[in-house]
Amino acid sequence: MKEALRAEIEGALRALLEGAGDSEPFPNFSIEVPRQKGHGDYSCNAAMLLAKRLRKKPREIAEDLKERIGNAGGLVASLDIAGPGFINIKLVESGWQDLLHDIIEAGDEYGQSESGEVAAARTGEAKPKVQVEFVSANPTGPLSTGHGRQGILGDCIARMLEATGWDVTREYYFNDGGRQMRVLGDSVKARYLELLGLAAPPPAFAQADPEKNWVDEVDGLPVAFPKDGYQGDYIGDIAASLREAEGDGLVDEPGEGRFRDEAQRVIFKDIEGTLGRIGIYFDVYYNERSLYDDGKLDEALKDLRDAGLIYDSEGAVWFKATDRGLDRDRVVIKSSGEPTYLMPDIAYHREKFRRGFDRVIDVQGADHIEQFPFVREATDVLGVDRERVELVMHQFVTITSGGERVKQSTRKATFVTIDELVDEVGSDVFRFFMIERKPDGHLDFDLDLAKDKNWRKNPAYYVQYAHARTYGIERKAAEEGILMPVARTFDAGRLELEEEIAIVKKLATFPEVVARAAESREPHHVAYYLREVAGLWNPYLQDGDRHRVISEDAELSAARLGLALAIRNVLASGLGLLGIGAPERM
Repeated sequence: MKEALRAEIEGALRALLEGAGDSEPFPNFSIEVPRQKGHGDYSCNAAMLLAKRLRKKPREIAEDLKERIGNAGGLVASLDIAGPGFINIKLVESGWQDLLHDIIEAGDEYGQSESGEVAAARTGEAKPKVQVEFVSANPTGPLSTGHGRQGILGDCIARMLEATGWDVTREYYFNDGGRQMRVLGDSVKARYLELLGLAAPPPAFAQADPEKNWVDEVDGLPVAFPKDGYQGDYIGDIAASLREAEGDGLVDEPGEGRFRDEAQRVIFKDIEGTLGRIGIYFDVYYNERSLYDDGKLDEALKDLRDAGLIYDSEGAVWFKATDRGLDRDRVVIKSSGEPTYLMPDIAYHREKFRRGFDRVIDVQGADHIEQFPFVREATDVLGVDRERVELVMHQFVTITSGGERVKQSTRKATFVTIDELVDEVGSDVFRFFMIERKPDGHLDFDLDLAKDKNWRKNPAYYVQYAHARTYGIERKAAEEGILMPVARTFDAGRLELEEEIAIVKKLATFPEVVARAAESREPHHVAYYLREVAGLWNPYLQDGDRHRVISEDAELSAARLGLALAIRNVLASGLGLLGIGAPERM
């Protein structure tokens, strides 16, 4: 409907400009749904965009356009000029009613489109390629709710990009190098030696600053342990499995060896299992260590130095970020010779584009926002247009229960894990609650509401129930020997009630909602939209006298069954974009 209307307006604009002797392209006008219901179905600002160019008053241009658009081939019921020159447009009801046939005919493809970004990036028949990197948690422990929010956000963004024409690669950056992995290995070794009744000597990397890195006991245990080491029960479990397999044969093994490798293997296997529970899978796992082994990190450092953006000071190696307009320079190689997190990130991002991606989207927590500008500026120097590197930042998650915030500590592994929440509320509810807020807004996960099985209260169930009710209607129809209609086999014009037209109008906006959510990287728009559709459909069905779907009026029954089928298609597609099940029964 909206696309057909845009084509009619573009034709009127073209004729108007040709008549004025203006051969320039017409402006990029908008067609929006007015906030006030009485202003029609759509409002267009084209006239105001041409006022300066044509040296006429906007209302005068609007009147001219109004005459040229007319009834737009039977699409438009009325056109009115409002305010400084808006054209308010009311479409004929039959157009909305006929849209039901299109929705049913499109099936699960309804809502899919080729976005403006895709059209701009396309160079041929092949879809443009985008990499979405998300989660990328260090394999040092179970995934927290923050990782859950990021995982679901990244997965939903990837799904919506696919629905709007992108060739999407989901990638997990496997951070298996650096100090944290050494601390992980030493933490496991400390627990291993504890089980053997031995005390672990401080590793060499910690001896330089024992006050900062090492203590003699933790929680009363007589064992040397990293002050910033990993203290969860899972560390003890890994140590116990090594003791059972090897006895005391690993006493002389360094923490960076077998202990780190086994911890990494066990923890990452658990991470994959957790992500699988919430429907998240990756196309590529990229190992940080490969950047070292393949010389990519050294190569990037050399190229930055050749560009004059690397200098040495105080025994460390620095990135001269102030030359790129940033507020300070950053260390990329410490005085110890160990790279900071920034240097592998720079090398990794260049490798992303060497692999043929047209765009890269990093989904990261708010704690990474400070680092991102440095990565983008450095990769720009290395030949990657900074505009092709994008950050989607999300805020943290807090959990409340009984009106109180649940206290959590990541270092002590006392945080609530994804697995624990999914055990309590299920994957579908977990995903819906994690995606229904804007990414850069704080998310308060209301555990009590998430556990509530009442479909009227729990927003996830409210949407799913709206979908399930369409199948309930179908089952009732089957009991009476009535088959669900297919497209073009029923008279949609029988849907004459204001509330029925309102539902169809809402269904009509679904493709636009998906496109907006994909281009803005804000999947919560789809969650909001699904709640709005359910908010029209569930009350409609509650009024059984006025809105009886199956009645003695066969034509009206067929039309209302068609409405139910269209609603089913849209709800199922929307839930699919959020990675949430669309049940037939509840």
